[in-house]
Amino acid sequence: MNEQVMNRTDLLHGLRDGTPIGLGYLAVGFAVGIAARNAGLNAFEGFLISFMNHASAGEYAGITVIASLAPYFEIVVITLIANARYMLMSAALSQKFSPETAFFHRLTIGFFVTDELFGLGVASPGYLKPRYMYGAIIVAATGWELGTVLGVLIGDVLPPAAASAFSVALFGMFIAIVVPTAKRD
Repeated sequence: MNEQVMNRTDLLHGLRDGTPIGLGYLAVGFAVGIAARNAGLNAFEGFLISFMNHASAGEYAGITVIASLAPYFEIVVITLIANARYMLMSAALSQKFSPETAFFHRLTIGFFVTDELFGLGVASPGYLKPRYMYGAIIVAATGWELGTVLGVLIGDVLPPAAASAFSVALFGMFIAIVVPTAKRD
């Protein structure tokens, strides 16, 4: 099989494996979007926060601080603290790539690492292929950002109890990624 076909296959496998994550993120992003709307943010601002910060805990913390009209410095510090674990996950995941993998790929993938994408990456046998991770990231990030925008725009359609239930999907999705690998190993 030539390299171009293998690259396409890796991307398609990443898209396939990332689809459940993207669907879960759509639901969780919706809840984050509702919180963003309640803090006075518009759909573009919600999208921007979700694009720059792919973790619900960090986003909730940031949105809470924004809603309290805190200075920018506080927003940055709180968000960095809430997301510090992702620096460690990114460093650990970078070790799964072949030594020939360019730093650019490691840095780009590290920017998008979440708990679920980390679990997906470490569960992959052998060296991790950047195109595989890009496929998973495309679906996951799209679900996250789209969910946030939809939550800002139409989140008031659902009762508050139903909207908050969306965040539970994230825990179930992470368990579904980790448990099969843990049972096998």
